[in-house]
Amino acid sequence: TFLQAESEVAAINMVFGASAAGARVMTSSSSPGIALKQEGFSYLAGAELPAVVVNMMRGGPGLGNISGSQGDYYQATRGGGNGDYKTIVLAPGTVQELADLTIKAFELADKYRMVAMILGDGYLGQMSEPLTLPKAVQNIPSKADWALTGPKGRAGRSIASLRLAPDDALYQHNMHLAEKYAQVEAAETMAESYLCDDADIVLCAYGTSARICRKAIKKLRSEGIKVGLFRPISLWPFPKKELAKVASGAKKLLTVEMSLGQMLDDIRLHSGKIPSEVDFYGTPGGALPKIETIIEKVRSYV
Repeated sequence: TFLQAESEVAAINMVFGASAAGARVMTSSSSPGIALKQEGFSYLAGAELPAVVVNMMRGGPGLGNISGSQGDYYQATRGGGNGDYKTIVLAPGTVQELADLTIKAFELADKYRMVAMILGDGYLGQMSEPLTLPKAVQNIPSKADWALTGPKGRAGRSIASLRLAPDDALYQHNMHLAEKYAQVEAAETMAESYLCDDADIVLCAYGTSARICRKAIKKLRSEGIKVGLFRPISLWPFPKKELAKVASGAKKLLTVEMSLGQMLDDIRLHSGKIPSEVDFYGTPGGALPKIETIIEKVRSYV
């Protein structure tokens, strides 16, 4: 069922209601529209309601433009709404992954009763590639033990994010959420390592930026330069251990983003490298990283 809402604020609150009633539900927008939905993300997190959100990022800040961007990494991985909450964030790199990870997002949202976000970019969103879809979605979980399906033969229920009594109710709920988020961090990280086994230099990128890095790597490898790619697929939970393993064998990391450097903070934090060993190349405002610039920077490290 598709419903056209009159606004982003209306859409996310419709998602809240549908999820509370037990429906599998999603909403989508691009950057400024996602910003308008942030209050709803916090309400969904507080009420522990599963939902899927798709953000195909565009250039900003403000209304910006309609070119692809990766300027919403902070917003997605740190949470834009109020309070201590987390959102599962998956970053596809191909059209096939757009489909596969959306299915995965629903599975994770239902498993943990959380919001799961697909964080793509405008270039990927307008791309055409071969796609294989599953014949049917398997193992849809029952929500009978918590959804508002009508008190037929059972006591009534309520779903809310407001917790006023007893005095420590909200504290206890936050500690419960923190425990759940720790479980997600321990079990649900995803990443791809490409030609990293012998790499002296590792490019770190996701989404469209990672696709561009692959082309640069092909050229650099042909010159005998040992370079690889680390591509986080789950941006939250961030694949800390996977990054640390790849980084331990490399002399230099280069983070490539379509932003002024947002994932860069996570690369610096979890790679185990000192600041001089982590370089950055970014293109904000809807601009694409240039293969030639990546190649020139890598050559300068050799």
